[in-house]
Amino acid sequence: MFTLSETSILAAILLVALGILGWGFYRARPFGKLGILAWLQSVVLMTPWLLFFGLFAAGIYINIAGILFLMVTSAGLYVYLGRQLRAAGQDAILKQRATEKLAADSLLEANSPQPTVGELKPEIPPIPEEDLNAIKGIFGIDTFFATETIAYQDGAIFKGNLRGEPEEVHNRLTASLQQRLGEQYRLFLVENTDGKPVVIVLPSRNDPRPMLLSQKAFAGILLIATIATNLEAAGLLLNFDFFGNPGRFQEALPIGTGIFAILVAHEIGHWLLAKRHQIRLSWPFFLPAVQIGSFGAITRFESLLPNRKVLFDIALAGPAAGGIVSLVMLVTGLLLSHSGSLFQLPNQFFQGSILVGSLARVVLGSALQSSLVSVHPLVIIGWLGLIITALNLMPAGQLDGGRVVQAIYGRKTAGRATIATLILLALVSLGNMIAMYWAIVIFFLQRDQERPSLNEITEPDDARAALGLLALFLMITTLLPLTPGLAGRLGIG
Repeated sequence: MFTLSETSILAAILLVALGILGWGFYRARPFGKLGILAWLQSVVLMTPWLLFFGLFAAGIYINIAGILFLMVTSAGLYVYLGRQLRAAGQDAILKQRATEKLAADSLLEANSPQPTVGELKPEIPPIPEEDLNAIKGIFGIDTFFATETIAYQDGAIFKGNLRGEPEEVHNRLTASLQQRLGEQYRLFLVENTDGKPVVIVLPSRNDPRPMLLSQKAFAGILLIATIATNLEAAGLLLNFDFFGNPGRFQEALPIGTGIFAILVAHEIGHWLLAKRHQIRLSWPFFLPAVQIGSFGAITRFESLLPNRKVLFDIALAGPAAGGIVSLVMLVTGLLLSHSGSLFQLPNQFFQGSILVGSLARVVLGSALQSSLVSVHPLVIIGWLGLIITALNLMPAGQLDGGRVVQAIYGRKTAGRATIATLILLALVSLGNMIAMYWAIVIFFLQRDQERPSLNEITEPDDARAALGLLALFLMITTLLPLTPGLAGRLGIG
């Protein structure tokens, strides 16, 4: 039976969810079939979250099999609706192209011969006139019909009408620009503040720069410090202070090496996908942390990203690699655990994470009812790895999770998610020191969004969106603890 408080929580969750869905439906109706299909996609994405956390708040637990079923079903429906949306959108695009072409032809006939880009604003773009004329020449009524030129930084913004699929148009404009002016300029296709596509052309001297020698030296110092904190974290788990007893190096080495292996796997994941997309990455700036060994690493892009798909792939690859290694270590450690294992943990330990507690309940069974549970060291290493991975998947700034949200949902949503994450961390930090440290790191080092891609308009496909949803879901289930009542129903404690 539900208590009054549980019923109130469930009712509040349902009211908020219905309110959000109702508001979304109201906003979608004016757009007809396209709007309704897009709204249904949002419903499909929200449903697993609402079911899981709504039932969780009411004290009802959905096991791992149920969670996977919800995620797979949601992803399948999302992909199906995406195909329907693209099919309906293609018809609308063809009609729009025909209407715009007729309007453009009429405009060209009515006006006296002038550059199609239109008159310059009083502030002339700081681009040589010869180059500016060459840039204007790349536009056309079948790609991007430019109507206005505005000075912007060291280049120019071209306002106008997009006349095709963003990815195809960007590729054609970029190829034409390179034919005329080589590698002197970079062409960005982005959304203006009014939501309409604009083209921005900037000199290539504004491209990201490789690391300086001093920065590489600093990255090396942080690497050494992180190795030391990994050993210190291992020592604390073994009930001694490694910094005060460096002679016990060999005791701390296995666990410290395991933690560092997860960090390396994370960075290798980033590096492999960056190499696949021909993107240069900076050396990782590891963030040492005594409590858990490390908060992960800060890695900068040293190349311009071609589109949001590449941003998503590189951002998710690190947490995917580190998370899989951590999960394998955790499950292997649970399978190897027995009454004589090295660590004896209080059963409350397994209440600290929905994901860890659920897996432990499946593998260890009734052993979790004992006040002390014997576990293999790999359980501790895997758990720390999952915590580090989950922290990096938080949807804030230039964290991996922030980059994933920016790639899927755009810059506005990513900015709001960053603010929400910082507020949440500030509240949690009242009782958790790690949350406070992480909030400080994000605020001072990682709160800014990633710079725009060359093609900022084309969104990642449905499969990537579903993977991003799954990653954020696993992040929350890793960091969110079990309530004592629910842990008792599961037989933990």
